[in-house]
Amino acid sequence: MPEIVEFPERPYVGVRATITMTTFGVVGDRIGEIIGWLAERGAYPAGAPFFRYDSIDMAGDRLVVQAGVPVAAPVEAEGDLFAGTLPAGRYVTVSHHGHPDGLMKVTADLLRWAQEQRLSWDMTEKDGAEHWAGRLELYKTNPMEEPDLDNWDVDLQFKLA
Repeated sequence: MPEIVEFPERPYVGVRATITMTTFGVVGDRIGEIIGWLAERGAYPAGAPFFRYDSIDMAGDRLVVQAGVPVAAPVEAEGDLFAGTLPAGRYVTVSHHGHPDGLMKVTADLLRWAQEQRLSWDMTEKDGAEHWAGRLELYKTNPMEEPDLDNWDVDLQFKLA
């Protein structure tokens, strides 16, 4: 069952790319690199790695997505990595246990639930795309410890207006 949670600002290091649904690895495969880059600098993850959806155009199969790793304090990034901050505010959150392929249904259920509750997202629509202030998938399972995708835990967090 979804719930509404208040989050503070959360610093992270990330990478951003424009992708399609079939090229998700362009950003997803960078999470391990970001964690290694942080470790080389004596900084470590302060939470689960995530995908942040900046822009979604499903009809055009075009997404602007970040792969990010939260940190305890801001870190100066370099190259194509950047330091960012997830915005503070109220988020609708729900957990999913199982294969990430199930996230499409979980997301649809979450969006439907929020509509029934008459909640408004911190999102604008322009030129057929949704532009989100905070739409996150947090991957809580370490694939090195649990390679079976059917046993993964993922939290969705969508920022409210």
